Amino acid sequence: MDEVMSGSEVKEFVERLTLGITRVLESFPGVTDVRFVERGPAERHTLQTWEQRNSCVLPEDLKDFYLTMDGFQLSWSSKLDSEPVPLGSMVINSVLKLQPLCQSSVYSLPSSPTLADLDYEDDGQGNAVHNECQPAKPHFDSRSRVFELDPCNGSGRVCLVYTNAKPGAVAEQCEVWFLDRALYWHFLAASFTAYYRLMITHLGLPEWQYRFTPYGPSPQAKQWACLYRPLISHGNPLTDQGEPLLNKLDPNRAFRGKTKQPLPKKKPPAQTGGGTQKTSTGTGSVRHAAARK
Repeated sequence: MDEVMSGSEVKEFVERLTLGITRVLESFPGVTDVRFVERGPAERHTLQTWEQRNSCVLPEDLKDFYLTMDGFQLSWSSKLDSEPVPLGSMVINSVLKLQPLCQSSVYSLPSSPTLADLDYEDDGQGNAVHNECQPAKPHFDSRSRVFELDPCNGSGRVCLVYTNAKPGAVAEQCEVWFLDRALYWHFLAASFTAYYRLMITHLGLPEWQYRFTPYGPSPQAKQWACLYRPLISHGNPLTDQGEPLLNKLDPNRAFRGKTKQPLPKKKPPAQTGGGTQKTSTGTGSVRHAAARK
């Protein structure tokens, strides 16, 4: 029989699981209605059934997460003209909702295109054409096995992706990618733990996943980010590589107009005509003084 935790134990457990983000959100001005949905752990046989059905091995960190809590859901609102506006949302689907990303054929025609028809081609040697700075992008066909972690409120999908999948073989290596509404892939994290911390760090703000795209979030989402996450709202994670945004000031460039420049030394005038004129002027003064006496 499972032990029932007390109220203080439940609160301490939630604090550890959410890395204290609930307490941080409640301390922000204007933040209200912070809700965390408590869920029990998933059954071990449920995880084994999922692995057998999808021919994929869940990573150990994600498996430990599901054995602690079957899914994650935290939301919060912000007061706007004394009215709460739903703003932040952090979601990790339960095991039963960790389903393959595929297009439903209920309302589609037999000849309608599928996601696999929109897939890109290889370079002719069996290798996908991709940026050398990032891993190979996922495919919509059988070369990758994609499962939805977060629906992102309709702004895209965060997916658990098994790349280099082969028919009949069990896939083991997986990564976390973001699929935007234009069906372009963007790399987020190499492990579930890294993605979980990334989600907590961004407070579940709207369209925070678009910070990892070349075009970034919408102007409205940027305004919310400037209000609640000013240190990360101006950075570009593709170049900053997760480093904190610093105000790098170069005094030599910023205060170039204010710095006193040393004046060039001038050569002394020649003692030719100038010296004679000075002597003559001095002699004349002495003569005028003697005449006044």
